Amino acid sequence: MRSSSFPKGRLVMADLGCASGPNTLLLVSEVIKAVHKLSRELGQECPELQVFLNDLPGNDFNNVFTSIQGFKENMKKEMGEPNSEPPLMISIVGVPGSFYDRLFLTDSLHFIHSSYSLHWRSRVPQGLEENKGNIYLTSSSPPGVLEAYCKQFQTDFSSFLKFRSQELVTGGRMVLTIPARRGEQHSEKECCYLLMSMALNQMATEGLIDQQKLDSFNLPLYMPSAMEVETEVRKQGSFAIEHLELWDMDWNVYEDEVFKRYALLLSDWMAKVSPAFVSLTVSLTKRH
Repeated sequence: MRSSSFPKGRLVMADLGCASGPNTLLLVSEVIKAVHKLSRELGQECPELQVFLNDLPGNDFNNVFTSIQGFKENMKKEMGEPNSEPPLMISIVGVPGSFYDRLFLTDSLHFIHSSYSLHWRSRVPQGLEENKGNIYLTSSSPPGVLEAYCKQFQTDFSSFLKFRSQELVTGGRMVLTIPARRGEQHSEKECCYLLMSMALNQMATEGLIDQQKLDSFNLPLYMPSAMEVETEVRKQGSFAIEHLELWDMDWNVYEDEVFKRYALLLSDWMAKVSPAFVSLTVSLTKRH
């Protein structure tokens, strides 16, 4: 957060794809600490903080809201002021809806954040009928399947940028972290969904799930390259890229029948290659 663009009076931010788990308010806590620290450095009063937490209508917002009081108390302790009011006047509001549509008033936000949400598409791409035996892109997917996924990403991300540009103030900042891939080619080394597909196909062969249902199932997601993200940002034109970085994160596996099978395949696969979960973080500023 820059001191030259530090808002006075009120700071309004939105977290898109907030979910409802233990990490939902993590970003808010980091912003509170950053705002409090910078306000002291500048010798000015902390601005009030308005936080919009966005996710799809099916998100468990009630669980989020019941955690807010405990969150505020923990923030007091963390800031070293357990017996006082929070260092910031903070208002937290849930905003259900798709971030591929308009969500907020024009020129109303100073900061937008989204982490591990923008790889999900607004819908399953059309034209995936020939992607049988796969649930995402693989080396065996027909060229038309790649084209359909790529086109859906371009449509969705362009809409996302357009709507966020209408909602951010001029000079407002947006930071996005997206599951991504390193190169322009879709490497199965960087994608765990091939193994998930293999596990599901095993279960279909054993009659545990219906093969026709599996053949018609495709995940509504797309992991873009850095060049694809940069190209769409420049094409849409409302934002300037200040920073773009690819980085790796360790893998994590959960329990379930399909995940047990997935884990066996994964352990064998990891013995042969050096997999990496690639992520892309991009910092954007709304142009004047």
